[in-house]
Amino acid sequence: MSKARRTPSGGLSLCWGHSYPPRVPRPALVAWLLVVLLLPAACADEGSAPPATSQPAAGPTLDAAAVGGATTPVAARPRRSEAPLPAYDGVTLEGEPLSLSELLGKRLLLMFFNPDVDSAAVMADAVARLAGAQGEHNFRIVGVAMSDEADEARRFLEKHGLTATSLHDPQARLLNRLRSGGAPTGLVLADGEGYVVQKAIGRFPTDGPDPVGLLEDLLREWLRVPEQAGAGGLLERPKAPDFDAVPLDGDETFRLSSLSGRPVILIFFLHTCPHCHEALKAIRATLDGLPEEQRPPIVGVSVRNQPTAVRGVLKDEGLDFFPVVFDPTEKVAEAYGTGMTVPVIYLLDEEHRIVSRTSGWREDRDPALLKMRLHRLAGSAVPMLLHSKGYSGDEFCGVCHETQHATWQLTNHASAFDTLVKHGASHDPECVGCHVVGWDQPAGYSLESPQPALEGVSCENCHGRGGPHLSPGFVEGHDYEKVCVTCHNPTHSLGFEYASFLPRVSHAANQRFARLRGAELEAFLAERRKPRTDLLPSQAAYVGSDACQGCHAAEHQTWSEQPHARAFATLEGKGKSGDAECLQCHTTALGKTGGFDLAASENPGLAAVGCESCHGPGGDHVPADAAKHGTILSLGDKCDSCVILKICGGCHDDANDPGFEFEVQDKIDRQRHGTIEPSSGEAASHAGPPEGRAPISSHAPPALPPTAAIGLLERAAGDAS
Repeated sequence: MSKARRTPSGGLSLCWGHSYPPRVPRPALVAWLLVVLLLPAACADEGSAPPATSQPAAGPTLDAAAVGGATTPVAARPRRSEAPLPAYDGVTLEGEPLSLSELLGKRLLLMFFNPDVDSAAVMADAVARLAGAQGEHNFRIVGVAMSDEADEARRFLEKHGLTATSLHDPQARLLNRLRSGGAPTGLVLADGEGYVVQKAIGRFPTDGPDPVGLLEDLLREWLRVPEQAGAGGLLERPKAPDFDAVPLDGDETFRLSSLSGRPVILIFFLHTCPHCHEALKAIRATLDGLPEEQRPPIVGVSVRNQPTAVRGVLKDEGLDFFPVVFDPTEKVAEAYGTGMTVPVIYLLDEEHRIVSRTSGWREDRDPALLKMRLHRLAGSAVPMLLHSKGYSGDEFCGVCHETQHATWQLTNHASAFDTLVKHGASHDPECVGCHVVGWDQPAGYSLESPQPALEGVSCENCHGRGGPHLSPGFVEGHDYEKVCVTCHNPTHSLGFEYASFLPRVSHAANQRFARLRGAELEAFLAERRKPRTDLLPSQAAYVGSDACQGCHAAEHQTWSEQPHARAFATLEGKGKSGDAECLQCHTTALGKTGGFDLAASENPGLAAVGCESCHGPGGDHVPADAAKHGTILSLGDKCDSCVILKICGGCHDDANDPGFEFEVQDKIDRQRHGTIEPSSGEAASHAGPPEGRAPISSHAPPALPPTAAIGLLERAAGDAS
């Protein structure tokens, strides 16, 4: 999952799946927003899931429901808890009318700005760094200028390298509907359905070492846009920067290297933060349970330069058990890329390389996870603190299984949930089940109670809840094929062959790639992400679309009215009918047995993107005595996003049709034919829309934009003027 984090060396600890050192939980981002809007520093929100425990429960055996596969009944889509964007019709800086309803379908990042406010420049620079990712990651940036003069707003956008469409809203009507009271700047992220999923409204910090970088990191987390890989490999721990600091007690300057040869606990904290207090209590409790000679020293870096207040609070709370240093110039925080969230905990090994990073504090996960990590850091036996009744997530597994965790991050499984977010399917129960851990199982992932730690296809999908420790009978005889096919079935994974797919996810097979670095790692991952092009059968001969018409007249008629039927004619009109590269995607089966032949005088039924371009060769299907089932690829029962998109993507790629993958549903609907109810990624059963809203069919063109069903167009639905 695209959790990109800055490291002290200026690169990334890891991306594409989970950060390494382990990822920052989503609640830490909430804390950052509180920092931005309310306080100079703040704490992370707590989760509400049951705490981890070392008491194991009886482990399950493999079944489709436990894995969350296709045989699991599809749950009704629950009502969304997020607020929808308000209805808003306005004008752009150029004076053109624009309604928010016109912007649905892609994720929408609204940037509210007033050029006269100093924090607007920081925000605009951070947003500009993400502007180039809009197409690939399916989001759109739209400005909302709250200045009186449109020309001033245009100059501001140009100065900061932004070419985004911008609404002109000098009275801040839209922002005030999102938050009562005026605010100088703001960022709002809505998903493709129009629900507000992230929001930061207020003044953004303008001082400090890198305010633009901090906000960029936040936006990358929101949008799940990874940075490029750093110079190191997945198994290479980044070196912790050495630093000098002023101690709370004593006159001698503290230097981190004075602890060289010993593992270290480094915690950035705010003395008034209750979550910092809980983290310190958890650290002390763990250290008390270790032999004294194995206890790593702890160093606290106070984010406030207030010695008297810090000393007093720590004493009153009974937390004055560790040395404290101050960072008045924020150079230490800059070197470690801590941002403004507290607490931030780094565990350093004997060479002072970063083993793990915890940002924020979740009482339901972090005490157990930190205890396991500290025991491993100290060289002590690691206690098995897995969730006794639910799922723990990959971070717990990665404490001991470091190499396996790194090789997993090389797989597409690691970013499986990010794929749903990018395609606007992260709330679709028909899709989510195969992209998360413990779908609709006790203490597993659910739409009613989503857990970021369980996003993606990770350890417990394949090895069972808690792995062999809690589910020893989950997989028998290392036969993981039974696990794979619960999701990799004909409806969702065309052409799945266990033997050929296994090396792409096998820890052993991928171990040699875990040490790739920098550009080599980027190239490897890019190759892994490429869509397959060998999905269609290849043994039979092609016969042309005319041969299909006799039995499939209605389908042939639908096809004949679509652009695919005129694909060769478009080449002729451009004078490219002899261009072999173009003919690959404008004819049927160029150069294959029975396929289009440029040297032939006639190519009946082949001079187009015909039936067999999508359904495969019909040579074994059309003869009168041929078996009709299993000799041609039926697509009516296939998932549009999982299967049909991949077939289309061979030609409709970024080079020839950028953005197609995010528009495929509409384009398929226009030419859908056949009699089998499609599996489109839309749930068969949905909870009704909010009271007073008209339901919208997933296939029939709606009378109103889809937002009418969720409240974006209250006026159109009759709720607002």
